[in-house]
Amino acid sequence: MKIENIKNAILIAAIAFTTSISFAQETKMVGGAAMYPTKNIVENAVNSKDHTTLVAAVKAADLVETLQSDGPFTVFAPTNKAFEALPAGTVETLLKPENKEKLQAVLTYHVVSGKMDAMDLMNAIKDGKGKAMLKTVNGESLTFMKKGKKLMVMDSKGNKAKVTIADVYQSNGVIHVIDTVLLP
Repeated sequence: MKIENIKNAILIAAIAFTTSISFAQETKMVGGAAMYPTKNIVENAVNSKDHTTLVAAVKAADLVETLQSDGPFTVFAPTNKAFEALPAGTVETLLKPENKEKLQAVLTYHVVSGKMDAMDLMNAIKDGKGKAMLKTVNGESLTFMKKGKKLMVMDSKGNKAKVTIADVYQSNGVIHVIDTVLLP
């Protein structure tokens, strides 16, 4: 009888632990669509009306399979408005098959290996005395800083993006929505 009680106690503890994790990684709305922490980056991103350009670019760059893999990845996802702010013709040019490598370089510049939520990024900024540099998947670095209570990202050209929606958890990482396309 005691062994049965122990088994039940372990089962209850496991359920409580799993439930607390699922609440900590809540479903968020991005681009009018629910982003489920049980789905991968691509499965969620394709449903966001604010990220149709990013999804088209990921497909054109043949990065779908990579972003569906186990990861984990931290993705800084520019909105359609961010892509629209680029000089006229930039997106169209990047989407051409002959520019696939250049497109891959731009997109992988928005990805950091590992799963870094906003708290991890803020702690790195604190440890770096106001700035943190992280190496992206394409090999170059992004600089992170705070502006008031907002998390900011700066590319190698000095362009700054604001994180507008943080901590959109995925089964293979986390997405932070940003308002500017970062350029290597």
